Amino acid sequence: MGLSASLWTGVAGLSVHGDRMGVVGNNIANVNTVGFKGANMYFEDFISQDVNTAGGVGQVGRGVAVGAIYSDFGQGAFETTTEATDLAIGGNGFFKVKVKGQETSYYTRAGNFRFDKDGYLVDPHGYVLQGKAITETTKNPYAAETTSASTTVSQRKGSGAPIDIEIGQFVLEPKHTENVSIITNLDALNGGNNTTHATDPSFALFLTAWNGLNTDEPITEGAYSYQTTLKVYDEGGSSHNLTVYFDQASSAGGYNYWEYIVTIDPAEDKRTYYNGAAWVDMADTSAAGVMMIGTMKFNSAGQLKDMSAFTLAASNASDPGLLSNWKATAINTDGYVTFDPNFSGQSNAGYVVTTAGEKMYLSDAHPIAMDFGLKTSLKDWPWADTAFTAAAYDAGDIGVDATNNIGFGSQYVEYEAFATTSYSGSSSTLFQSQDGYTFGFLQNVTVDRDGILAGRYSNGIIKELYEIQLYDFVNKWGLRREGSNLFSETLESGLAKNDAPNQIGMGSISSNSLEQSNVDMAAEFVDMITTERGFQANSKVITTTDQMLQQVILMKR
Repeated sequence: MGLSASLWTGVAGLSVHGDRMGVVGNNIANVNTVGFKGANMYFEDFISQDVNTAGGVGQVGRGVAVGAIYSDFGQGAFETTTEATDLAIGGNGFFKVKVKGQETSYYTRAGNFRFDKDGYLVDPHGYVLQGKAITETTKNPYAAETTSASTTVSQRKGSGAPIDIEIGQFVLEPKHTENVSIITNLDALNGGNNTTHATDPSFALFLTAWNGLNTDEPITEGAYSYQTTLKVYDEGGSSHNLTVYFDQASSAGGYNYWEYIVTIDPAEDKRTYYNGAAWVDMADTSAAGVMMIGTMKFNSAGQLKDMSAFTLAASNASDPGLLSNWKATAINTDGYVTFDPNFSGQSNAGYVVTTAGEKMYLSDAHPIAMDFGLKTSLKDWPWADTAFTAAAYDAGDIGVDATNNIGFGSQYVEYEAFATTSYSGSSSTLFQSQDGYTFGFLQNVTVDRDGILAGRYSNGIIKELYEIQLYDFVNKWGLRREGSNLFSETLESGLAKNDAPNQIGMGSISSNSLEQSNVDMAAEFVDMITTERGFQANSKVITTTDQMLQQVILMKR
């Protein structure tokens, strides 16, 4: 029995070493497979048989067995490619792909994805990469602002459950301008008070210089100190010139005051107003094209300390050319003054404040927030700190005394790092921006290290579309290999947990890169040699045992 057992011990050794050579061979075969993870086989002794010895019961081993085959999830090297949708994971995590139209899902480290004819981002088998959609949120700019005790800002941009990544938005819809920022320096020394008004010097540009009925030249060049223009966009994607005119107004209380008017082309002003009997087109008045009027308050050092802003009240009962119909404008929840141009003639648009001084948000309104470098933490005018009320106060209350400007109030003003100034230097535009755009066609996509897939459009806009999700497991060695660079979830692996790249232990994404096989050729050749020697040695056990049995048979002679 002892010799026969030795034969089977050798057979067991041959079997497991043959299996190990299969593992080594598979590793070497996939040395150039994208995202391949090698495997290692570990042996264990098979069983031990009790035998009687002079010293008691002993044990004799009866062979070897495969103890475990573990995948090697070590990081593979990156190969640079020319495709933005070639993605490599640096660190922990797997991509998740799903069979299109089904719930069957797999996990992979191979990031060679492409868009198919339907716009889905798929792997070579047509399985769709999973991510979270990034949606733009639209808020009422005058709604009550809610605050949270937490000040933590999440870097995650995707929302909802992971879905198929599909680029169906090959045409980017136009977006109307919502925010305008204009930062200038207004020449304190040579700016000049080019237009004056005897009773309302803070609004001389509006009352004297501007004539919206003259659409070719509503204001003459010498009537103001400085002007700056930028393009804004309406809801249909059409561009319009927005021009702000500045002029020195007066000095009072140790401060210098400049007036400004925010204007558009009078011919493009589609607002209407109620004159007490009927709705009248603004284009038929001298105030056509004027969106907002106001003042800026500078200290002797040329720093902007406060400002005022007025817009035409809705349903005013008289001439829009009268200052009494211009109310302190609405301030949005970010603390900026606003106005509402009406380029397309919408019936429920064109105003951000009522005759009673109340904030409005008409159903078709597209208000624009104006940033000169100041905003208010109060998110409203400080009526409680003044002798005025929103209903009673208007631009006509300032008169010749510039200190009647209520402004934001010094205790509520928030100064930005980059703000309009009034230094003794030539007037100039230091910075201007706006966030609207016309329609555009998708030209290409990019993916950043946080997994944000963004589309680049012909109008110059880069829009974030999806946040690619990564998945990890408590026991990733329990995953089942399905072939084709795919793994599937098992009971041993546990449930997958997903998160954005660079979050809570997840790796980062490298675009234009592919993770190569992590197989080490040198190590595999060493394993091949040791496996071969082990196989030879076990075969020698069989041949030697056979010779011993042969010798036993020869004893009969």
